[in-house]
Amino acid sequence: MPETRCPWPTKPLDLAYHDTEWGVPHHDDRALFELITLEGAQAGLSWSTILAKRENYRRAFDDFDVAKIARYDAKKVAALLADAGIVRHRLKIAATIGNAQAFLAVQKEFGSFDRYLWGFVPDRRPRVNRRRTSADVPTRTAESDALSKDLAQRGFKFVGTTIIYAFMQATGMVNDHLVTCTCHARCAKLK
Repeated sequence: MPETRCPWPTKPLDLAYHDTEWGVPHHDDRALFELITLEGAQAGLSWSTILAKRENYRRAFDDFDVAKIARYDAKKVAALLADAGIVRHRLKIAATIGNAQAFLAVQKEFGSFDRYLWGFVPDRRPRVNRRRTSADVPTRTAESDALSKDLAQRGFKFVGTTIIYAFMQATGMVNDHLVTCTCHARCAKLK
């Protein structure tokens, strides 16, 4: 029997991401930093574009080693701006470095970024939504507004509420697979 999916994934990378990662709760700080970086890089672009560049991002940004990224200097920034494999946007690259520094501060304060992040959803558990159509899926919520505001106050950039809601979907903080999607029930069982 063929799988029923949400309507947005159409390309092979999109399909693989949707089926194995999107909506699955993430608790690894490195993976969380990768996703917040990629969501910020996606601003103004398609998610398919970012997924196609994901391996290049991993290579260019030292597999998202936060401590290394926080120490990037002008020479490394110049190399990143010359790297055709990533989005060569000066502000987005600067944001990644600044976000790494802010991320380290959050880890120090809370013990992990995961502990901090999951405090923005009730009972630190994924919110399982029951959306029937793509039109039912919001671009922001009260939780994404609160998380976006708090991240910005901590010095993070490219963390507007729409970007953060997409990040919350990506990290499984919310399950926005449509109820008709095969992945909805599977993700609803995860913590």
